[in-house]
Amino acid sequence: MLNSVLDMFSYPFMQRAVIAGLLISLCAALLGVILVLKNLSMIGDGLSHVAFGATAVALVANLAPLKIAIPVVLIAAFFLMHRRHSARLRGDAAVAILSTGALAIGVMAISVTPGVNVDLSSYMFGSILAVSREDVLLCIVLSTVILLLFILFYPRIFAVTFDEDFARASGLRAEGYALLCAALTAVTVVIGMRLMGAMLISSLIIFPAVTSLRLFRSFRAAVLSSAVLSALCFLCGITVSYFFSTPAGASIVCVNIVFYLLFSLAGMLTKRVR
Repeated sequence: MLNSVLDMFSYPFMQRAVIAGLLISLCAALLGVILVLKNLSMIGDGLSHVAFGATAVALVANLAPLKIAIPVVLIAAFFLMHRRHSARLRGDAAVAILSTGALAIGVMAISVTPGVNVDLSSYMFGSILAVSREDVLLCIVLSTVILLLFILFYPRIFAVTFDEDFARASGLRAEGYALLCAALTAVTVVIGMRLMGAMLISSLIIFPAVTSLRLFRSFRAAVLSSAVLSALCFLCGITVSYFFSTPAGASIVCVNIVFYLLFSLAGMLTKRVR
């Protein structure tokens, strides 16, 4: 069995998939804890649909997808963060409008444009085993930036996550750090969509965070657990996909579901013991 696993990682396409997938999983997991604790879990899902719509329009216009998707998703992320306290259009309604609207625009743009040959399923559900060397290099650069910014501003992000009003009263530019988290999430969603697809990338953000919070209560423990769990679920999922010929993205999500159930059970047992 061990030899079979080692053989799996001897293929260049598997090596590229693992490098890119692990980096995206780590970034998504760290940001996921913040979004879950601030009740902004659906932002990742909404941004993934916006990324799909922007990518589809870019392909139809024969433009570079990332050059269009990243600024569009950044604008959408800032808009959603700005609307989360609005009385006229609440955050959840804004997410629903953006996600469904962007998804519809993307599908319509491709379907009504003659001569465009685009595999929608690869953008909807990902094609992690088809990532190129250029995709991996871009993923390494952007993921490194995201991780460094998260580590650099960790104390301020921690303060804004738990009590934004107190952080603002203490002199921190709370809105600025909230927008920073939104920007990091937007970039993570865009580069992760190539791997997991628009329909599944939000699972990388939400599942590890929610699973870790079932067992851990401190922010640091939840963040560390989420990062380790995300990487482990990715490796298990990609291995299952390789040996059983199942879709990679869906396999990773299913492994996350299993760990969520296990952590939920462990959390209930821990409460009973206490």
